[in-house]
Amino acid sequence: MSQLISLTFVAETVRLSIPYICAALAGVWSERCGVVNIALEGVLLTSALGTVVVAIATGSPAIGLLGGIVVGVVLCLVHGLLSARFRVDAIVSGVALNLAAMSGAKLVLRALYGSTTNSPPFPGFHFGPTGSSGAAMLARSLLDPVTLLAVVAVVLTPWLLYKTRFGLRVRAAGENPDAAASVGINVVRTRIAALCVAGGVGALGGIHLALDQHRFESGMSGGRGFIALAVVILAGWRSGRAALACVGFAALEATQILLQGMRWLPSELLQMLPYVATLGILVVVAGRTRAPAGLGKHAGGGKA
Repeated sequence: MSQLISLTFVAETVRLSIPYICAALAGVWSERCGVVNIALEGVLLTSALGTVVVAIATGSPAIGLLGGIVVGVVLCLVHGLLSARFRVDAIVSGVALNLAAMSGAKLVLRALYGSTTNSPPFPGFHFGPTGSSGAAMLARSLLDPVTLLAVVAVVLTPWLLYKTRFGLRVRAAGENPDAAASVGINVVRTRIAALCVAGGVGALGGIHLALDQHRFESGMSGGRGFIALAVVILAGWRSGRAALACVGFAALEATQILLQGMRWLPSELLQMLPYVATLGILVVVAGRTRAPAGLGKHAGGGKA
C-alpha cells in the first residue's frame, strides 16, 4: 500500500489525468454552447493518429502536436456543421463520427504502415531528468509540453467563458438560443466556433496519449471520452470542477495500475475501478445538476 503514498503514484496520476481533463474541457465548451458532443472519444482517437502520422512523416513531435490539434478541430468542425448548421441530431452525428474515427484509424494504419493495430514507434518530447524514480517521473510529467498546455486550457477556459464577449455569446447560445438570436447573436456561427475550440482542447488529450506511448494503437482512447462526458455532467458543466474530478478518476486508474501485482486482487476488478466509480457518482448526483437550458435545442425550435 505504500505505493499509493509515493511520488510515483502522484506522477502516474498527473500523467493519466491529462487525456481526461482535455476531453472534459472539450465537453464543457461543447455543451455550454448547446451541442451534445459524444464524439469526444473520436476526437481523442483521431488527434492521436494525426499526431503520430505527422510526427513520423516530419520527424518532429512539435509538428506532430500541431497536426493533432488540426485534426481535432476539423472533427469538431464537422460535428458543428452537421448538428448546428444542417440540424442533424447531435447524438446521431456524434455516434457516426466515433464510428468513422475507429474504422478510419484502422484504414489509415493499414494504408500507411501495413497494420490495423499500431503504428511504428517515434520519438516524443524529452524534458526533465531521466531515470525511473518517482521524482524523475513527476518532473517529466510536469515539464511535458502537452501537460503545460492542458494547464493553460484549465486556467483560460473559465476566464474565456465568463469574462469575455465570446464566452457570453457561447453561454447565451447554450442557455436560450432564441433569446440569443433575438439580440443579434448568430447562434449557428457561435456554436461552430465553440466546437472548434472544443476540438483544439480535446485534441491535446489524444496528443498526450500518442506522445506518452510513442506510437498509435487502435482503440487507445479506451473510453476516456465517454468518461469525460460523464465527468462534465457530474461537475455541473463547470470546467474547474470537471478538471478536479478528472484528477480523481486518474488517481483510480493509477491505483489499479500500481496494484496489478497483488495476487489477492483480481486484475479484472482493478480494471473496472474507473468505470464503476463513474456509474456510482452519476447515480449519486442524478438530478442535482442543471444542464444548460438550451442544450440540444436550435434557435427557432427543433432538436439539436
